[in-house]
Amino acid sequence: MFSPLKVFAMILFNQITAAVILLSLTLCLQCAGVITLFEWLKRVLTRDTHKHGPVYSASLVVRSAVAIVILHGLAILLWASFYRTRCFPSWELAFYFSASSYSTVGYGDVILPSHWRVLGPLEAITGVLMAGISVSVLFALVTRLLDRDMQSLRTNSIERSHA
Repeated sequence: MFSPLKVFAMILFNQITAAVILLSLTLCLQCAGVITLFEWLKRVLTRDTHKHGPVYSASLVVRSAVAIVILHGLAILLWASFYRTRCFPSWELAFYFSASSYSTVGYGDVILPSHWRVLGPLEAITGVLMAGISVSVLFALVTRLLDRDMQSLRTNSIERSHA
């Protein structure tokens, strides 16, 4: 019916199409989540500046980290929904495989069907990149909070020395 080369080309086309769509959706989700987090942090950090202290700063970091974990959970769910419709008979297997791939744990006890195997490593690379973006967001937040606290300390010490 079809030559082996045509079958291979169709499988490869399906894999590339799925990869491009999943990667694009993951990037859109991550961008939307990070933008939302930035906007929330800007609102929080510009109001009630007198409330800002170490405990408040720590709570902002914790809340931001929780939001980022939820964002990564949504990305894992996105990939899992594809796996559920194309590769696995249950949500449990699809989510488990997606989470272990995205986090680069990759136990190997559950594997994709041969015509979708390219997606596992791609999800792992995507997970690493998204984790890097998330770490940079948290790093920027902590840096901003520390800079603000140091500026506040300098201002307070100057005011005390003039009093």
